[in-house]
Amino acid sequence: MYLGVLGRLPLAVARALLAALRGRLDALCWSLAPLSLPLPLPGWRRVSAPSPAAPAGPRRERERERERDDAFPTPTSVNYHFTRQCNYKCGFCFHTAKTSFVLPLEEAKRGLAMLKEAGMEKINFSGGEPFLQDRGEFVGKLVQFCKQELKLPSVSIVSNGSLIRERWFKKYGEYLDILAISCDSFDENVNVLIGRGQGKKNHVENLHKLRQWCREYAVAFKINSVINRFNVEEDMNEQIKALNPVRWKVFQCLLIEGENSGEDALREAEKFIISDEDFEQFLGRHKDISCLVPESNQKMRDSYLILDEYMRFLNCRNGRKEPSKSILDVGIEAAIKFSGFDEKMFLRRGGKYVWSKADMKLDW
Repeated sequence: MYLGVLGRLPLAVARALLAALRGRLDALCWSLAPLSLPLPLPGWRRVSAPSPAAPAGPRRERERERERDDAFPTPTSVNYHFTRQCNYKCGFCFHTAKTSFVLPLEEAKRGLAMLKEAGMEKINFSGGEPFLQDRGEFVGKLVQFCKQELKLPSVSIVSNGSLIRERWFKKYGEYLDILAISCDSFDENVNVLIGRGQGKKNHVENLHKLRQWCREYAVAFKINSVINRFNVEEDMNEQIKALNPVRWKVFQCLLIEGENSGEDALREAEKFIISDEDFEQFLGRHKDISCLVPESNQKMRDSYLILDEYMRFLNCRNGRKEPSKSILDVGIEAAIKFSGFDEKMFLRRGGKYVWSKADMKLDW
């Protein structure tokens, strides 16, 4: 019909009408483009809408790097040293009793809730000796809060084990995923030399008792050992296999200025230091233990997110513990930027593992 009408009009008028019609149809096509509707118009060629110019490849990559640098690390796994007080005097200790301060329980809970909001999945309570405060009630209440209220996948404690009683397991064991006990030697004379001796109490005998309680109350059992001048020649294969921990964390003795080294330090750890070669020889002697997790000095300095008793992140990169401001005062993002935490090293050293006892499927 329209073609018949156009055929009876002068050529110039017909061309003008055709151009107008083409313009209206073109506009209709663009208005329908976001709907991705097909427009089967034979003989019509659809022109793509101009797209904004994308930055050049290298330029965009630089922008991505800047974005990564500006982003603060996620506090996936946090070590909270809520007390510096301890009943042992280990000569190489790198978190010594320089203060007796402990946050009020509710303030500690507030900080832990902030960390959960920022992405924390695992909390590890340490010291000093965590079971000194209120005979273990303080750390017990924090463990229960983190598991019951915050619903963290993993809650753990590092302790020397000397003050833990079975009644604690009865009350709080269900909320604890991992109990790590520090044991540097299976020779009681060496433990005395290191500073783990407690009169007539036997550190190794107590270790076996704690192992049994962990079985009975379904708490994953872990051992931490600091390899130093006094135990570097020891063969621990038989004892570790008998105890069968889920993890045996083996640390190289580390100097931290102001803690166990330097004029203002409470310890003199220089006599405990071993070389990298010594450490590697110890690891080689125990290479058949499947649960062994070695940690050299370099891995320890950069890959742990440490909170002190004031809830300040501690930066250990320069061989000292340089504190940020407290997360309770400035928030997680402002404080964690000064933590020195290397998130990539944390992942490379295997910092994230199966750390919830519900996922371990252990034969207790």
